[in-house]
Amino acid sequence: MSILVFLEHHGNELQKGSLGVLSKAASLGGGVAAAIVGGGVTPLAAEAGRFGATKVYVADDASLDPPLPQPRVDVLATIVRDGGYDTVLFANSVLSADVAAGLAARLDAGLNWDLVDLTSDFVGKRPALGDSVLVDVGWKSTPRLALFRAGSFDATAAGGAEPQVESVAVELEAHSQAARIVDQQLEEASGPSIEDAEIVVAGGRGLGTPEAFSLAEELARALGGAVGATRAVVDAGWYPYSAQIGQTGKTVSPKLYVALGISGAIQHKVGMQSSNVIVAINKDPNAPIFEFSDLGVVGDVHEIVPKLTELVQQRKGV
Repeated sequence: MSILVFLEHHGNELQKGSLGVLSKAASLGGGVAAAIVGGGVTPLAAEAGRFGATKVYVADDASLDPPLPQPRVDVLATIVRDGGYDTVLFANSVLSADVAAGLAARLDAGLNWDLVDLTSDFVGKRPALGDSVLVDVGWKSTPRLALFRAGSFDATAAGGAEPQVESVAVELEAHSQAARIVDQQLEEASGPSIEDAEIVVAGGRGLGTPEAFSLAEELARALGGAVGATRAVVDAGWYPYSAQIGQTGKTVSPKLYVALGISGAIQHKVGMQSSNVIVAINKDPNAPIFEFSDLGVVGDVHEIVPKLTELVQQRKGV
């Protein structure tokens, strides 16, 4: 088998999800290659080696600096064809999903998505029936393309020798240069993103008002975590869509997930149920979220959360 992992980067940092997929690929045995595409990305090759890549393809060109999918499809298609790779793995993100779909069309390859695991004999595991079961999926031909759900694997540094680094000549198709990014506005944020955070405090409509989201923010700040929200909350304009967790939002798998005033509908559950420990605070004792929480507190979030935040601050000496 020959596996290639697409490593997405933001700025000068490889994304945790991509490194997790690389770690998983390395655990399957045999050499694993990685591809890094962008402007000024050559220094990132050594980090890829720390997470299991024995070979790193680097397409370092200023024309690739804007995060557009089609130029990355061009580069990956060349690497797969020239290197004879039969498997290409991606960690799910908006960019990677576009790249994976484009590469599947370019190579006439099969793409399985929303996977949470992969066996050494290339059987993928995908949640189904509202994430209540796992089903086996496969591929009829090669190259096999797979897109993994965020948080499926831990990014585990494996150490080892320095990887072999190979520079890739960038040759773009005409249609791949038709689109361009004219401006980028990055949302100002402090603390970790909800996908990477080890602690997530999420709020739902049970908080009552947009202003009450300060309860979630203060608790997250005290815990050193990130703030998330349900779809109902973001649809109501209480919180940005970038914080939405659930079936139509982001999938998170932190060590601790604190749900404030969240009923626990299945659409939200699929985005956070892989969290290690789930704590729910809700005044409704019959809220569905208590069925899959590790710790449930029945009570008013407006009374409980400020006291909890104060207790955390005292313990941390803040």
